[in-house]
Amino acid sequence: MRLSATTFTTLPLRPGRIDRGTAGTAMAAAPVVGALLGAVLAGVLLALTAVVSPLVAAGVTLGCAALLTRGLHLDGLADTVDALGSYRRGPAALTVMRQPDVGPFGVVALVVVLLVQAASLAELAGRSTTAVVAGMVVATAAGRLGVTVACRRGVPAARTEGLGALVAGTVGPVALAGGTLAVGLVALLAVPGRPWQGPLAVAAALTVVVLLLRHTVRRFGGVTGDVLGATVEVTTTLVYLGLLLSG
Repeated sequence: MRLSATTFTTLPLRPGRIDRGTAGTAMAAAPVVGALLGAVLAGVLLALTAVVSPLVAAGVTLGCAALLTRGLHLDGLADTVDALGSYRRGPAALTVMRQPDVGPFGVVALVVVLLVQAASLAELAGRSTTAVVAGMVVATAAGRLGVTVACRRGVPAARTEGLGALVAGTVGPVALAGGTLAVGLVALLAVPGRPWQGPLAVAAALTVVVLLLRHTVRRFGGVTGDVLGATVEVTTTLVYLGLLLSG
């Protein structure tokens, strides 16, 4: 849990022992850390909505989210999209991913994700307190569940060093199923009057992430720390969209 918390948040904890066994447990526990982070951010959104407009509250809440996670997931999203947008494969694509600057594809990805998340939080703020808390807990937990999916057995690492090499293939099916079930159960509370919509949103988002992971494995040869960050942001954004769909 310490390793999971220090990987996904800025909590000043000692990570303890770091090996592939511990890393697997940390990646399996990632949704728990996401749920706790979501609860904190929900409190920030609710408190700010009482004094400022929902859109302003949403923007500040996203800023807090970036602060509490060092912006690592956003950085991973930008680097991954830049590498995919380069149309290169293997080591050449990984070289693009490692470049310190952000290219046009990465900038557009960041803008779109942050705009969609801000608009989603602003709309979510108009719902009941229970729905706001459950929705944000589910979305942030599902984002980290995307990392659990990316670290499941059978998914290789793109490099022999780095975070991807440490965590790739470390999560077994039982841990993955347990995390998915837990997030799905909380999702039952996320949409008032439509309990099925939350779990469906989570399932749809994870399906897209599995497809994205297959593509990144084909292009890069496996997953990297940046790819894991991208899965967090993609999954979180898609879950927010799924929770807000009406029909």
